[in-house]
Amino acid sequence: MDKFICLTVLLSLLSLSSAAYSSADDVVELDASNFQSEVIDSDELWLIEFYAPWCGHCQRLEPEWQTAASNLKGIANVAAVNMDAHSSVGAPYGIRGFPTIKIFGYDKSSPKDYQGARDADAITEGAMKALKDMVKERASGGKKKSSGGSSSGGRSSGGSSSGGSSDDVVTLTDANFNELVLQGDDTWLVEFYAPWCGHCKNLAPHWARAATEVKDKTDGQVKLGALDATVHQATASKYGIRGYPSIKIFRKSFKSETPVDYDGGRDTSGIVSKAMEYFEENIEPPTVDELVSQEILDGKCTKGICILAFLPDIYDGGKAERNRYINMMTVLADKFKKQKWGWGWSAAASQSDLEKTLNIGGSGYPMLVAMNLRKEVFALHMGSFSEEGIRPFLHVLTYGQGSRNTFPIPKGTSPVIKAMESWNGEDGPPIQEEEFDLDDFKWDDEL
Repeated sequence: MDKFICLTVLLSLLSLSSAAYSSADDVVELDASNFQSEVIDSDELWLIEFYAPWCGHCQRLEPEWQTAASNLKGIANVAAVNMDAHSSVGAPYGIRGFPTIKIFGYDKSSPKDYQGARDADAITEGAMKALKDMVKERASGGKKKSSGGSSSGGRSSGGSSSGGSSDDVVTLTDANFNELVLQGDDTWLVEFYAPWCGHCKNLAPHWARAATEVKDKTDGQVKLGALDATVHQATASKYGIRGYPSIKIFRKSFKSETPVDYDGGRDTSGIVSKAMEYFEENIEPPTVDELVSQEILDGKCTKGICILAFLPDIYDGGKAERNRYINMMTVLADKFKKQKWGWGWSAAASQSDLEKTLNIGGSGYPMLVAMNLRKEVFALHMGSFSEEGIRPFLHVLTYGQGSRNTFPIPKGTSPVIKAMESWNGEDGPPIQEEEFDLDDFKWDDEL
């Protein structure tokens, strides 16, 4: 697989047709609502492409993938996940570049990377080999890692050997439920279980692993809890629990409303995906602030990547044009808010030292730069300064890949901001032109 998949952020990408599939072909479209039931719970072989519509390599793979799907119809399943729309599906599998192809064989908890050529014949051949391997594993009596249960009442599984800790699952009771869940400021996924329930025992290790992963990914802002409904019957009765396990979601800021019934997968990846959906709905979008002090720049950029726009002078387009650019940046900041980037802007030539460090100004304004002070690099966006033009550039950053326009910050230099007054939101004051009276001019008699 190429090291730099889909790095191109040129505007020409936008004119290409997107790599999208439909019900008219044999490629199965997967998302968070059907990934568990179609793939994880299946005994069949699945080849899954994780793609992005703007990715040129994905667009070139599309006809080959469709042909392979037709070749393998009735033999193996060929599917695709749009990572722009359903990033939570690919998150548990460490998807970093596009297209990434994974083979879900006998053990669905441990998919394998497809390493073959990207043409229909090679993909078909790879699927047939994977089928043979799958049959051998099944015939040899191999155990699926995801099928293990627990005989401990469903709560003690999922220790360090499984990559999660049952300590991260909060034990809930009639006594603490109101304080922790209803009065707390976090989103909660609560499992109501019975110690004798076989399905609860099977869920336990996944619940524990998911609790640890969700805790890490959300900084503890989404919690997983478990309540023994046979002991703490008052709480279970309040929420109409009739079967086990039952999972309810108590959303932050909506605790007074009826909790949401959980409808996701019952494995680790499905639980994490659903938890992240509810985490992302509560992320506050970052503000896009003018860079008028060193404190503002440091606050935006010292924790990771920051996105900086250098806008035209106020006399080039006036306040209407400047506000249009700022509003566009605000929209993009909201769309990419889960990345936790810093966002800022500066007027042309107002921060000359910073522009010099980042090679700004030679191509005119506006310009966009992504800077990473930890890695001491910055990347210039060379495409159209529009939402459609900038989005591919930001997608490349989202998946941790570089850009062909990435440069090191000069050694011994540190981005410096000159303290200044913030823009007042108005057009620039009229330029006063000095008037000359030609009668007062001393003409040269020799002319």
